[in-house]
Amino acid sequence: MNATARNNTPGKLAGRPLEEWNGAYSKVESYFHALRMNNRVLLGQLVARVLERAMERSDAEPQRSATELAVEEMDRLVNEWFAQVLQAPPAGAEMLSTRGRMALLLADMPGRWQDQFLRPGPWPEEFVVAMREGYLRAGPDFQLAKMTPRPLDLGPIATLTRWSRLPYVKMAASWVLFGALLVLLFYLTHQ
Repeated sequence: MNATARNNTPGKLAGRPLEEWNGAYSKVESYFHALRMNNRVLLGQLVARVLERAMERSDAEPQRSATELAVEEMDRLVNEWFAQVLQAPPAGAEMLSTRGRMALLLADMPGRWQDQFLRPGPWPEEFVVAMREGYLRAGPDFQLAKMTPRPLDLGPIATLTRWSRLPYVKMAASWVLFGALLVLLFYLTHQ
């Protein structure tokens, strides 16, 4: 009997409330939906696999939420799979994750190979070739760029500060005149 099964009490799973695991489930499911995983059976299996890995860590890391553990496990699982399929080092996980997701879409994984996602190899050769070509296309084309500095345009504020104080005097005089007109109007109407 593993530690996860020992901590199952009524209303709890792996020592945590069921609501917490439901929240984690919905986050992982949403992520896989964003990758266009539409097959409900495959989606359920993938989410369950991620949650099982998170539940294994649950006892060792009680200060972290179930959602946090599940998202980390999901990210780790996806990056490990990308590293295997693309034969890329998992060291640059953030770049691998970004370019790997782009490769999934460029290779039309959601349309043609949903059953291959997060599955251990060997994978169909056509799938591997499409993923690797998509991975190479997903990277940016580096170009040498030269930027020359330009002066900042601060708009009307800069124009006001360059002139003399004459506009401020005119503005102040017009407000004083307007105020005096209001006072005179009040005086004439209240006699």
